[in-house]
Amino acid sequence: MRNFLLLFFLGLCLVLPEHACTQDKRTQAFRVMFYNVENLFDTEDDPKTLDNEFLPDGARRWTPYRYYTHLKQTARVINAVGEWDTPALVGLCEIENDSAVIHLLTRTPLKMQHYRYCMTKGNDRRGINNALLYQPDRFRYLGHEAGRIRFTNKRRRSRDILHVWGRVITGDTLDVFVCHFPSRSGGEKETARDRLDAALHLRRMLDSLYQIRKTPNLLVMGDFNDEPDDRSIRVLTASTYPEQRLVNLFADEAALNAKGSHKYQGEWAQLDQMMVSLSWKSYLKEGSPLIFNKPFLMTEDKSRRGRRPKRSYYGFKYEGGFSDHLPIVADFLLPLAN
Repeated sequence: MRNFLLLFFLGLCLVLPEHACTQDKRTQAFRVMFYNVENLFDTEDDPKTLDNEFLPDGARRWTPYRYYTHLKQTARVINAVGEWDTPALVGLCEIENDSAVIHLLTRTPLKMQHYRYCMTKGNDRRGINNALLYQPDRFRYLGHEAGRIRFTNKRRRSRDILHVWGRVITGDTLDVFVCHFPSRSGGEKETARDRLDAALHLRRMLDSLYQIRKTPNLLVMGDFNDEPDDRSIRVLTASTYPEQRLVNLFADEAALNAKGSHKYQGEWAQLDQMMVSLSWKSYLKEGSPLIFNKPFLMTEDKSRRGRRPKRSYYGFKYEGGFSDHLPIVADFLLPLAN
């Protein structure tokens, strides 16, 4: 019987993900993902926002069937990223409102995962927001707030920064920030100041935590609409005080498993990123992070070369896919509290 159990365990390790068999019993796996879900609107009109494009009689014929297809496709991605265990934290952007999140968590296979959530009620003209899904047994929610960005251009409006803090198994508090910086629509250089304003606001939010917690554990994730070497990102990864700088887990292009998380006009870019404080980086698992680019998320790029993410809409053509962005993932191993 003992030999049988040994053979059974060894066989199980051949089919389970590597982390399932190599994880130290004194640590807990803590997977984090971020995903720009691209226009997850419900089908109801919000008279306070510019959401008419995503209505049943709107330009995209956003019917209940297409809406629920998008919900199920988003849930499929989150479950796939989790492999044998759904992520402890899931940052989302381009999600319209509470209804869309609630439908995602209760009317798709994600209802089996018992996620809870919090989100911004933001300032975006189209009405899209940032949200965080969390597993309450691995992240004990303590509070959240939204950071309203003050822009140099007073007429500029954009998504609020979502700040959520909770207790993890180490006994420490983890501060999580979910971001969606202003887009490059109108020109990359012409809109660079807007993203710099957003980064400076986020930097102030981060710096304030050093006045509250001696060594804060910081996790920043989002679609920054800039790449790791752009000025807005360097504001976050540099600091007058070295111990307060963030480490960008997606800055080393050579170490990543794919060319980028977003493809535009045939060119890949790493717009989606995660940054962590030095204290939290110490928990990063070897071989992490990665861009989740499984074949089912991709389709042939007929107008360019290679492949691209399969979207809900390509222009105004309905594809029934997922998003124009690929998810990003980071794994951490947290020591159990004594």
